[in-house]
Amino acid sequence: MWNIGGINIQAPVQKNECARRQVVSGFLGTFKDSGMESSRWDGWRPTISLFSHEKPAIQKLELLIANGAHRKLAECVAADVQSIRPSAQVDIHQLSITDPWSFVQVYAGLHGFAKAYQFEEDTDYFVHLTTGTHVFKICLFLLLEARYFPARIVESFANNDPSHPAWHGRLEVIDLDLAAYDQLAQRFSMERLDSQGLLKGGIETRNAAFNTLIGRMEKVALASSAPILLSGPTGAGKSLLAKRIFELRKRRHLVNGQFVEVNCTTLRGDNAMSALFGHKKGVFTGAVSDRAGLLNEADKGILFLDEIAELGLDEQAMLLRAIEDKRFRALGAEKEIGSDFQLICGSNQNLKAQAAQGLFRSDLLARINLWDFTLPGLKDRREDIEPNLIFETERVSQQLGARVSWSAQAMQRFLEFALGAPWPGNFRDLSSAVTRMATLANGHRITLEDVQQELVQIERDHAVNLNGDGRGLTLVRKVLSPEKIGSSELLDLKTLEAVLEVVMDCGNMAEAGRKLFAFSRLQKASSNDSDWVRKYLVRWDLKYQACRNRLRNL
Repeated sequence: MWNIGGINIQAPVQKNECARRQVVSGFLGTFKDSGMESSRWDGWRPTISLFSHEKPAIQKLELLIANGAHRKLAECVAADVQSIRPSAQVDIHQLSITDPWSFVQVYAGLHGFAKAYQFEEDTDYFVHLTTGTHVFKICLFLLLEARYFPARIVESFANNDPSHPAWHGRLEVIDLDLAAYDQLAQRFSMERLDSQGLLKGGIETRNAAFNTLIGRMEKVALASSAPILLSGPTGAGKSLLAKRIFELRKRRHLVNGQFVEVNCTTLRGDNAMSALFGHKKGVFTGAVSDRAGLLNEADKGILFLDEIAELGLDEQAMLLRAIEDKRFRALGAEKEIGSDFQLICGSNQNLKAQAAQGLFRSDLLARINLWDFTLPGLKDRREDIEPNLIFETERVSQQLGARVSWSAQAMQRFLEFALGAPWPGNFRDLSSAVTRMATLANGHRITLEDVQQELVQIERDHAVNLNGDGRGLTLVRKVLSPEKIGSSELLDLKTLEAVLEVVMDCGNMAEAGRKLFAFSRLQKASSNDSDWVRKYLVRWDLKYQACRNRLRNL
């Protein structure tokens, strides 16, 4: 029998109190539980109400307080609990929390309490989520979900039932049993599949290794803002994937800035510094106005540096500091500025080998390869050729504004070829082939004849790759092996042929650089064109003097 405020109320019979111990942990409600006067019993008291019910039959309360300021109120609540259930035990735990609205402090305090607590097998545990600030409730729930608290949730609510006193309220127990949340689990699973589908561009890929890679990438993209390195051959889809990571993070409100992209092969000398970090007017010839720079444009967003191995060592040093400190100085500027960007890098080269040769800063590599994802080329994803072919057909249909279709014979013939072709340009080559066939086909229906014509085009365009005859590549054939030639893009080989013509006629890299960049040198106050020549030859595993001697048959 309770006698509260002169009113006698029959206490509930605790039928199962001895079967298993039932313990609840919860914060002191400094507002609803408060009050020292007798009038405190006139309103609903969430913590007190935990002990006024038959189920759950709480026997012990772990009462949490943020600091010593509420110690007296906690002791009053403990005494009130024992006044309605003398057998109940109340332990008061003071956590080291100075700011109850700080997630860091609250989570750390609760995490420490949970790790030190001795949970017993013959006891049912509950966590009271009704009291405390929103921060307390969120942190408690996170620890509960992570099983630091092996417990169920108990919520208390005000109740206007006249047969019970106002402070009595009602209780609801919530069991975080995964079986009870199948629909929620299915929804999370669908969201993960949706996120992975976004990273794959909506293509139903079949390659198990690639799908595993995308799954890991999705987790990283949503959980980390650290730099990401996308490695892989030309045409493997690094640029598209970087954009999709940005789209995924933006969809989840993890970034609110822009996606800023640059290919580092276009950056040299002052132009590299200016493009990345910005410049002040007049700092060098041609600087007719201030320039913000790409790092500044990417503030709160993502900066994608494709072919980062082409970036000069000086620019690499400044980039490293900008990543670590989020601050940098524009060319000619007196003050530093800040930019909180996430960096994604792309490279078709072995950066570890580059670093070992002194061509890439090892400290920058250590900073950007925390998350290193190597994308396989098309030849390593043969089972994905068909779904990518279907995807490219749909893409071209949208581009042409007309539905593109295939005859059965045409599709079969092209797949037969595609499954055995080397595809040196990877998905880029496949996309180009589909675009040509769809554009030239009568009525946008690709026939066997269209496919046969395209195969002739592919063999002509990639004669070096498919036939190995090296037409028009006299110098290239002197310095590269047939295997190397056969796995390289014709455009890249043609460029190398032009560079080798200059190398053969120039005694050193400085002279070759001056000849290769005679016009652009006039636009800069200073240049280091010999460094470009050296790094360009290293891409082909060539050294200047040895290469020149071979070309001149010395």
